[in-house]
Amino acid sequence: MIKKAIALLIICFAIYLSFDALLPNKISNLDTPLNQFSTERALLQLSEISKKPHYVGNEEHANVRGYIISELKKLGLETQVQEGYTMSKWGNITKPKNILARLKGTKSGKALMLLTHYDSNPHSSIGASDAGSGVVTILEGLRAFLADKKQHKNDIVILISDAEELGLNGADLFVNKHEWAKDIGLVLNFEARGSGGPSYMLIETNGGNANLMKEFVEANPKFPVANSLAYSIYKMLPNDTDLTVFRRDGNIDGFNFAFIDDHFDYHTALDTYARLDRNTLEHQGSYIMPLLNHFSQTDLNNIKSTEDYIYFNVPVLGTITYPFAWVFPMLIIAFVVFISLIINGLKAKTLQAKAIKKGFISFLSALFISALITFISWKGIMLLYPEYNEMLQGFTYNGHIYIWFFLWLTLLICFYIYQKVYEISNTASLLIAPIAIWLVICTVIALKLKGASFFIIPVYFALLALFILIRQKKPNIIVMAILCIPALFIIAPLVKMFPVGLGLKILFVSAIFIVLLFGLLLPVLGFLKHKKRWAYLFNILAAITLIIAHFNSKFKPDTPKPNSLVYALNVDENSAVWATYDSTLDNYTKNFLGDSPENANTLNTFSSKYGSGFTFSKVAPFKAIAQPKIEISNDTIIGNTRSFNICVMPQRKVERMEVFADSSNLFKSFKVNGIEAYRQKEDSLVFTNRWKNRLFSYFVSDDEPLEMQISVPKNQKTSIELFEASFDLLDNDLFSIPPRDINMIPKPFILNDAILIKKTIIIE
Repeated sequence: MIKKAIALLIICFAIYLSFDALLPNKISNLDTPLNQFSTERALLQLSEISKKPHYVGNEEHANVRGYIISELKKLGLETQVQEGYTMSKWGNITKPKNILARLKGTKSGKALMLLTHYDSNPHSSIGASDAGSGVVTILEGLRAFLADKKQHKNDIVILISDAEELGLNGADLFVNKHEWAKDIGLVLNFEARGSGGPSYMLIETNGGNANLMKEFVEANPKFPVANSLAYSIYKMLPNDTDLTVFRRDGNIDGFNFAFIDDHFDYHTALDTYARLDRNTLEHQGSYIMPLLNHFSQTDLNNIKSTEDYIYFNVPVLGTITYPFAWVFPMLIIAFVVFISLIINGLKAKTLQAKAIKKGFISFLSALFISALITFISWKGIMLLYPEYNEMLQGFTYNGHIYIWFFLWLTLLICFYIYQKVYEISNTASLLIAPIAIWLVICTVIALKLKGASFFIIPVYFALLALFILIRQKKPNIIVMAILCIPALFIIAPLVKMFPVGLGLKILFVSAIFIVLLFGLLLPVLGFLKHKKRWAYLFNILAAITLIIAHFNSKFKPDTPKPNSLVYALNVDENSAVWATYDSTLDNYTKNFLGDSPENANTLNTFSSKYGSGFTFSKVAPFKAIAQPKIEISNDTIIGNTRSFNICVMPQRKVERMEVFADSSNLFKSFKVNGIEAYRQKEDSLVFTNRWKNRLFSYFVSDDEPLEMQISVPKNQKTSIELFEASFDLLDNDLFSIPPRDINMIPKPFILNDAILIKKTIIIE
């Protein structure tokens, strides 16, 4: 009994350690030596640059830029501002203003770059985490580095980019138009997609990662959080950072360091100084110092490689790497050992065919039932709490509680199923099914997702446990628990990582991981006699957790409801509507849309990154909003081509313009503020692959007009729809918009609190 208790304590402690090793638990204060990173010193700077939203084009954006430049100058650095129009691959055009500085090294090789961005997401995000945390990580890291007064071989280039939130425009401007771009050998990019949690290291490279990983391990950051599975998934998702442009356009390798927890704060008014997790900022500091010291001395001319490494982190040992070339040999060895153990076990009669069969039925049932119930249950929860749909990030304020709920629910299912097949002598036989399923998974991974091939490591320890179970009727359960530690170190954090990183809709994947881990823990859990009692315990815990989740489901001041309101004016028809992106109306939006609003499908022009568009609308009074002035000039015909210029001059303060044209409009060429529109290779036309007829978005900077130089087929009647948006709905004297309740915030990712004008431009 005592040994079983000790074994369970070992398992619990290993789980605790697997999470504790991911983050520092103490922040560095103002008394930290000057040559070391201090989180509290960094926070002083963060408080200055996270007072208000500072998106491209607004006044605070210029203030933040000025503050960063002054802080770099305090470090003795000469700064420059690079500016110019660029168009992103998503068709977003703006004029970023990048902040640049350079520290000269003693050698003339490739330079190391420190990268982050200083713009916040339009229009209400404060941007403390994304990416104010990156700015102060670099500023404080540089200060500590310079305080050490050590000579460094490589030049260090600092790029605090602009317009990252609009389409990586600042990075595009630097990589493709700045003379320093050719000097960069490696980039360290600091990012955020939430306001807490560990910072994951993700590699960006066009080739192999072997040399990058060798150098990363040698730099020896204290709290490395990295695995090749996370990057394999990252590459599949439509989530890019500034570093993506360096890899794509400049073939420049780099490391991303990004934290992704507390995703509900991402791009919202809650991304504030107060809500940034201090331990998370400390984690960023624990990366920048060893990496800055290491890569400022490393020959960056030879950083590229054609070979790939598997990598993952575990407590105590840090980051472990090995070549992709080992994947299949390790898999084959595991299969050979597994088959040999089964043959020997059957011969020795310590394995029973009937028990093995029960083991497969039990394990596969647990996998299928847990995944299915979790999937259906989450769908049911979304139906019971439709307000969760307003959180476009896909992670609710009580999301962590739901992770606990489905953990207990899955363990309940596992213990309930296994209590029906448990016998004192069949633990070895029951272990066959989990190992077999894991080997099948590892085989699929080896063929399709090599980055996850480190899953074979826990399997090896399970094989060792199986060997002991076959040879010993009563093995030392403490030894069995110790053999379970690698599985816990590697797999336990993934149970949380997947729903945190990909949204709660992916909770069924966490359930699958829990069952898979449960199977590897059978050398300990299989010897627990009262599995039904454990099932009852987890049933109680699940019920309690679900109740807690319910009581935390309401929107409150610290967990406010995102909502949206837009005034849309159609000057072609002299009509106007109120519109919203919300699925469930509240007291704020009902003030304008009433209890029976109309469906707004016909207004779906400004969609979010999550594909959401206007949901409801209602006729609104026509307001005399200043319309843009349109000038058409240089209208000429040469051969079969008609060329003309259109200049759109807003007569009010606007932040964004969207331009649409249906597929009957063909464009031979199209320049926007001097920038050529993207053209498919060997295509005679531009804008051939439009999404919902959208041509491009123009994010206004310096109040500059929109200038278009267009050529079309000679006889074409060209019709262009212009949408002009300002973010002043709440402050405009023509409206009386009450403030939101304290338990509400502006919804992110969409057009919000905006006055929208639609005007059609026709060239006949």
